[in-house]
Amino acid sequence: MMKCVYCGFAESKVVDSRPAEEGSSIRRRRECLSCQKRFTTYEIVEHIPLIVVKKDGSRQTFDRQKILNSILKACEKRTVPLADLQVMVNNIEMELQNSLEREIHTSDVGEIVMKKLKELDEVAYVRFASVYRQFRDINTFMVELSKLLKEEV
Repeated sequence: MMKCVYCGFAESKVVDSRPAEEGSSIRRRRECLSCQKRFTTYEIVEHIPLIVVKKDGSRQTFDRQKILNSILKACEKRTVPLADLQVMVNNIEMELQNSLEREIHTSDVGEIVMKKLKELDEVAYVRFASVYRQFRDINTFMVELSKLLKEEV
């Protein structure tokens, strides 16, 4: 609902719509249903940044490159194509954007990455999990491996 700039009436109809500013916004010609005068409005996409809350409580803007870099390390010397990793990062970012939460914890991001890596490459998943979950010894590593093996059966 858009108020008329002339009489303040709350309803108008769209007479014409077209892309503006190289597709980054939409220009709409409207006609007031009360006074019949025409006016123009612009509709733009609102970009609200994602904020990542780190373990120490500090905050920083979401950086998809950091996720890609950590996934690349986990997939080092694996046969996973870079294109698949980029799609994975896109899906992770889209999932976070669609969550409607503007502040996300690093633990939530890590869990999503692990879930996606598990589907893509189990070795990369275990590598990522060993760093993310900070495996201290061989026993915690073996517990994670046994969980993985139980899920396959």
